[in-house]
Amino acid sequence: MVLAGSLLKRLPVSASMLYLAVGYGLSNAGLGLMVPDPLQFAVSIERIAEVALLISLFSVGLKLGLPFSSPHWRLPLRLAFVSMTLTVGLIAAIGFFVLNLPLGVAILLGGILAPTDPVLASDVQVDEPCDRDRLRFSLTGEGGLNDGAAFPFVFLGLGLLGLHELGTDGWRWLALDVVWALAGGLLIGSLLGTMIGWLVVYLRTHHQEAVGLDEFLSLGLVALAYGVAQLAYASGFLAVLAAGLALQRTREHSRKQKAPVKGPAGLQDKEAHLAVATHPNHAGAYMMQAVRGFNEQLERIAELVVVLIVGAMLPYAHFDWLTTGFLVLLFFVLRPVSVWFGLLGASVSGDQRLLISWFGIRGIGSVYYLMFALNHGLSGELAGQAISITLSAIAASIIIHGISVTPLMAIYSRRQLRKSQRAPDQNRRNETR
Repeated sequence: MVLAGSLLKRLPVSASMLYLAVGYGLSNAGLGLMVPDPLQFAVSIERIAEVALLISLFSVGLKLGLPFSSPHWRLPLRLAFVSMTLTVGLIAAIGFFVLNLPLGVAILLGGILAPTDPVLASDVQVDEPCDRDRLRFSLTGEGGLNDGAAFPFVFLGLGLLGLHELGTDGWRWLALDVVWALAGGLLIGSLLGTMIGWLVVYLRTHHQEAVGLDEFLSLGLVALAYGVAQLAYASGFLAVLAAGLALQRTREHSRKQKAPVKGPAGLQDKEAHLAVATHPNHAGAYMMQAVRGFNEQLERIAELVVVLIVGAMLPYAHFDWLTTGFLVLLFFVLRPVSVWFGLLGASVSGDQRLLISWFGIRGIGSVYYLMFALNHGLSGELAGQAISITLSAIAASIIIHGISVTPLMAIYSRRQLRKSQRAPDQNRRNETR
């Protein structure tokens, strides 16, 4: 990872493509050192994907430095709920009418493949909380939100197959799996992230305590938000995302504090990092920098592990013309159509709309939902079809999006730079007139 990092940035090749190839080489199609049968190891793979997804969602929350009340969230919310719902419906229609799948399996397949990935889409995500680029912010926010918003469709598909309780006329599914799961997850995560962030900043600025071990703060908050949300039957994924967002906001709140600190003599005797960590104007930012740095390293390791496993599982996917045709429709028709309707009337440029339509990257979220379905009763020939289509979609997404991300984002960056350079000239001409 370290040696290939600088080289890969200059080539139309992503790190995930390298991991996928290595995983395939280690599979029973190559050296036979990794043989993760999706049916036999579904529980273990689900847990690995679950942890990787939680790490990534928390990282997304830390990167997006704006509260949900900000207008910048309008596009991600429309993409994560409107566009994703349309994608589920279109995939379900193709599965039911073309692939001859039962309605429950078709909807389940839509829930598995509709969410975009917050891990593998790192090249098109925001890098810093101050990044307000509409394309990057929208894709980052969408990838964080729709991994939690896809769960109701997975439950609906399982319910139609008799593998999950939907309630009379679907009331339980609508009330618990949709309304409460989404709203409760965001509420629980926001409260816990805010409380933990303020508590740590308070202890540091008022008592010079709770300094250091920010890695455990990251892991602890992720575990706490996810665990409480799961116990409350809410979305643990959205809770972790909201916890990251709330913790990120403590950086701004800490600057407003007027807390006393020890005198200059005391500060002079401490190490420089301790002085910064306990200063009321910098404690929040110091904490966030440490937490983000640790979480980003975890995210890279999670990407490596999960994509290696996907590569090793590829021999269990059976490619045929029907699967190929479905993937072409998914990437070139269903995603663009869903984005077009989801962003109808939104103030986005043609470049941004086109790239948002293209970068619907599938990855770890789809792995998790596939394994979740297998562990909740999906079996037989239907399970084999779901495994083949899902693994094929993930591998195809890693390859085609990995090849295209570097040149397309370079073109986009150049065009945005030219627009920003033309804007001052246009303003000066208008003032002259």
